[in-house]
Amino acid sequence: MSVELNHTIVHARSNRESAEFLAHLLDLEVGTEWGPFIPVLLGNGVTLDFATIPSESIAPQHYAFLIGDAEFEVALRRIQDAGITYYADPHLKKPGEINFHHGGRGLYFMDPAGHGMEIITRPYGSHAVTPAAS
Repeated sequence: MSVELNHTIVHARSNRESAEFLAHLLDLEVGTEWGPFIPVLLGNGVTLDFATIPSESIAPQHYAFLIGDAEFEVALRRIQDAGITYYADPHLKKPGEINFHHGGRGLYFMDPAGHGMEIITRPYGSHAVTPAAS
């Protein structure tokens, strides 16, 4: 068997709030609570297990999601409708803009726990590769 990432724990102020936030923006489903975790299953089989921890213990992380062009449009519209500030750059210097790196589109935004979230339509370093059709 090859090595694959199966799941990772994402620290949150509220596991439910953070899981529902991401699931709504990316049109994913929130799974059934299991112990201290609220899972969100990604299309490639990786699960993000959101866990509530004290907010002073949350170290901000970065999570990047490769999505299709149609999914990007939906996510962008949901981000805008929710009044979430988004940026074209990871340094958060270009608010309200998207980028066009690697022949695709991308943007950055913050989740309720302060994690940096990124959505892209093309993998880094590639101009021709597209995500699997959905």
